[in-house]
Amino acid sequence: MVANSLRPTSEIFTEPLRPPLSPSFDSYVRVWTEASFSTYFLNSLIVTCGAVLIGTAVSALAAYPLARYDFFGNRFLSAYFLAGLMLPIRLGLVPIFYLMESMGLIDSLLGLTLLYAASGVPFGVFVLGAFYRSLPLELDEAARIDGAGEFRIFGRIMLPLVRPALASVALFQFVPLWHEFLYPLVLLRTDDRFTIPRGLAQFFGEYQTDWSALFAGLVLATLPLFVLFVVATKQIIAGLTAGMSK
Repeated sequence: MVANSLRPTSEIFTEPLRPPLSPSFDSYVRVWTEASFSTYFLNSLIVTCGAVLIGTAVSALAAYPLARYDFFGNRFLSAYFLAGLMLPIRLGLVPIFYLMESMGLIDSLLGLTLLYAASGVPFGVFVLGAFYRSLPLELDEAARIDGAGEFRIFGRIMLPLVRPALASVALFQFVPLWHEFLYPLVLLRTDDRFTIPRGLAQFFGEYQTDWSALFAGLVLATLPLFVLFVVATKQIIAGLTAGMSK
């Protein structure tokens, strides 16, 4: 895909598997400027990062009492979040559309951000809850003896300890949201609000014979995920293996 993005379209069909004879970044420049890819990229960055930040924050707050406290309704709430993890959000496509329309959030990046944030909370609660439960309860008791309140225990003790899990939750929310196509297709109307998947669909229709530009668009859409995985590999492993027995 990278090699074909650096060669002209005529060369793609004659030498598709060989390195490009004369590499050129003209396709990337054309995609970034003529195809409004810079706008799509910025919209995806705003929506995805906003949704990940909101979803991770809500997940951390919700998972903490469910994992550390035994209170009336704990099992019911845990089952509620688990049901949200098991049932795909697409089952409620029509009700969600009418809800967004009643709130004036159709064709809005804010509406898409809130929807994405809500969709990631069940997974975040599931992962962070397991991580919270792996921490000894003596940490909470010692902090309370020293006079720390609940919010201070959460912010000063718990959050630093669950940092690997937070990174894993954020990453695993980021990846599917970056590639999400259905809700941008349903909720977004104007070109300057399209995210990358929605913009690429329109881009493929306009540039369907310019294969070099199409490959360049796919490379640009995939590059942030590749960089993110390389940077956060250690955090992913630490977050997903926390609490596992040897």
